[in-house]
Amino acid sequence: MIIEPRMRGFICLTAHPKGCEANVINQIQYTQPKGQIKGPKNVLVIGASTGFGLASRIVSAFGAGASTIGVFFEKAPAEGKTASPGWYNSAAFQKEAKKAGLYAKSINGDAFSDDIKNKTIDLIKKDLGKIDLVIYSLASPVRTNPKTGVTHRSVLKPIGQNYTNKTVDFHTGVVSSISINPSTEEDIENTVAVMGGEDWQMWIDALLNAGVLADNALTLAYSYIGPALTEPVYRKGTIGRAKDHLEETAFKITDTLKKLNGKAYVSVNKALVTQASSAIPVIPLYISLLYKTMKEKGIHEGCIEQIDRLFRERLYTGQEVPTDEKGRIRIDDWEMRADVQDKVAELWEQATSETLPAIGDLQGYKSDFLKLFGFNFSNVNYLEDVNENLQIEELQ
Repeated sequence: MIIEPRMRGFICLTAHPKGCEANVINQIQYTQPKGQIKGPKNVLVIGASTGFGLASRIVSAFGAGASTIGVFFEKAPAEGKTASPGWYNSAAFQKEAKKAGLYAKSINGDAFSDDIKNKTIDLIKKDLGKIDLVIYSLASPVRTNPKTGVTHRSVLKPIGQNYTNKTVDFHTGVVSSISINPSTEEDIENTVAVMGGEDWQMWIDALLNAGVLADNALTLAYSYIGPALTEPVYRKGTIGRAKDHLEETAFKITDTLKKLNGKAYVSVNKALVTQASSAIPVIPLYISLLYKTMKEKGIHEGCIEQIDRLFRERLYTGQEVPTDEKGRIRIDDWEMRADVQDKVAELWEQATSETLPAIGDLQGYKSDFLKLFGFNFSNVNYLEDVNENLQIEELQ
C-alpha cells in the first residue's frame, strides 16, 4: 500500500516501514564509525522501540558490539493497516543486527506485567546467562500494578495552582495562551505510580532474584529537568513528582545491587520531540526556540547523539561516572548552558504567531515529529507501494 501521514491532534495514525528503517540506519551510521565503545556485552533495554530506548539499543549493539534483548509494547500491522512506528523500528533493528552478526531478540508485551518480566528472564537464562547493563526507558501513560491489579493513569498538571503561559500548535504555527488546572492528590499518586521508579525497582529485583545480573552490572533510567520556564507544568508538576521518585529509586536500587558491586544511575537528558512531549502544553514552543538556539550554536543533538555521548563520555570512560550533587548524570548540560537558556528566555518574550517562523525552528520541530513515524526522510520514495505487513524477526 501507499502510506501517507494521517494526523489526529498530536498523534499520527500511520507509520511508514521504509521511513522507520531509514531512521534506524541513520542512527547506526552515526554511532558505528566512531569506533568501538569498551562497554557492555549483554544489554537488556526495557522500552527499546522508540526514542532514547531505541538509541540506547543501537549504541549498545553497533557502538559496543553488545548482544541485546529489547522489550516493548507495540501494535502489530494488519492487512491494510500499518503497525505502530516502534514495531517498524524494531523490525529494522533486528534486520540490521542480523546483517552485522549481532545477537538481538525482542519481546512484545506489557513490560509492567510479571509475565513479561518472567519471559525476559527465561530468555536471558537460555541465551545470554547474565546481563551487565539494564536500560529502563518506558514511556507509557497507563500502568497496571501486577501486585495490586490497580490500573493507574498519569496526568500532566501543575500542583497547587493554575498555570497559564504560551503554547504553540505545531501543525498550524499559531501561538496562543493556555491555562491548566491544578492536580489533585490522587492525580499525583497515579502519575508517580505510572512514571516513577516502582516498576524499575521491580525489574531489578526480579532480575537479581533470578541470578541473571552480572557482577558490576549497571542500570540506567532517563529523566528530564528543563528550565524555570517549564517548571510549573513539568518539573514542579505531577510529572516532576514522578521523576523525583524515579531519581530516589536509583539510590535504593544501588543499595539492592551492593552485593554485585552494581550501580543505578538516572541520566537527565535533553528536551526532544517525542509523541509524549508534543502533547505537553508549552513544551513544543520551548523546543522550537531551543532547537533554533542550539543549532545556531552548533550544539544541537537528537536521541542518538545524546546516547552516544552518554556512553562514550560518561558511562564507559574507565573513570568514575561524573554526576551532579543529586547523583544524576547530566547529559542535558548543553541545553542548560546559561547562554542557551538566556537566549531562549529572550526569544520566549518575543514569540507570537507572526514572529515564530523567524525566531524559532518550527520546521525542524515538524520534521522531527514526522520522522518519529517514518515520514519526511529525503531518501525514501513515499509514492512507492510498500509492504505494511512487515514482521519482526526473532520476536519471542
